[in-house]
Amino acid sequence: MRGPTALVVGAGPAGLAAAEELARAGVSVTVAEAKPSIARKLLMAGKSGLNLTKDEPPAAFAAAYGDSARSLAPMLGAFGPAEACAWAEVLGQPVFTGSSGRVFPLAMKASPLLRAWAARLDGLGVETRTRWRWAGWHGTGAHLFDTPEGQVLRTPDVAVLALGGASWARLGSDGAWAAILGAAGVPLAPFLPANVGLCVRWSAPMAAHAGAPLKSCAFSAGGLTVRGEAVVTAEGLEGSAIYALSPALREGAPLVVDLAPDRTAGALAARLSRSRRRESLSNRLRKAVGLPAVKRALLLEAGPLPADPEALAGRIKAVPVAHLGPRPLDEAISVAGGVRWEGVDEHLMLRARPGTFVAGEMLDWEAPTGGYLITACLATGRHAGRAAAAWALSRPP
Repeated sequence: MRGPTALVVGAGPAGLAAAEELARAGVSVTVAEAKPSIARKLLMAGKSGLNLTKDEPPAAFAAAYGDSARSLAPMLGAFGPAEACAWAEVLGQPVFTGSSGRVFPLAMKASPLLRAWAARLDGLGVETRTRWRWAGWHGTGAHLFDTPEGQVLRTPDVAVLALGGASWARLGSDGAWAAILGAAGVPLAPFLPANVGLCVRWSAPMAAHAGAPLKSCAFSAGGLTVRGEAVVTAEGLEGSAIYALSPALREGAPLVVDLAPDRTAGALAARLSRSRRRESLSNRLRKAVGLPAVKRALLLEAGPLPADPEALAGRIKAVPVAHLGPRPLDEAISVAGGVRWEGVDEHLMLRARPGTFVAGEMLDWEAPTGGYLITACLATGRHAGRAAAAWALSRPP
């Protein structure tokens, strides 16, 4: 008598985590991936330092997920920052915690971690099929794939869909699955860009500063203020501080930048008052306040500068930046939207398709960069994989 079989569609962190849990439970697992190799988005994220998680108290960590924190709580409670660190260590990749609390592998790359993980999955008997693009369900209920050899049908005892969101399509997350699930009666929230740059139509003098960092600033939008930095680009602004404000900015909230968050308006005004009035305004801002060229340019971008020291200090503390909203969806690091929480049960099984589970960015949640994205993908994949294994093992052969 054969044992239960499982199909995992998508070989990113969520899909591989689900496959591992299924295999450990004794289920025969096949992973289907549309691209020629696995975990391409993970590898891209890890090219300049793979931020695995963030070392902070559970309540603070959960708060980063906003409205989805309650839905994710059981999964993150079972697999949070400590478990993510232990997972990497067991794979032979020691980690370290930076001054901001962000956790990275010592290797600062995703490739050694992925190689070790792939070897462990191979040892568990997990089979991988690349260039298999999921095309939905056949009329018989089987899963349909477009492959180099033609169309293939698979009828597993259980399936986990981990097809990603709708950003970085060239790496595999194109969101094409949404039309298929929507036609199957799965409730969906529209995709929206998250952790994405901001469109700003710069003047020529400001555009000349493309590539320059805005350091030691405080960025505010929609009632939230984030300390950090951003980079001026030809199209607008990029950087972790801007990404953290994505939900408010995509709703049209104004962006305001404090160019000197460590100094009060009164202190700035006092220094400006003591500067030589015969000096150019640019020199006064440079010498008395210490503003570099890119910050001075951003000040001028907001309009004529007041001569009065108090009014000028107020402008430095609150520079309005007129923006045109977020950059396109495919440029976003991650997305909001996807399968609504009411479309799955507590085990992440689709209510409209019993025996099919979903994980990772297919679910409607978002979080800022800083390790939250990878941790939640691993946690939801692990949760879905365990639940899928229980489902498969409880069914009659």
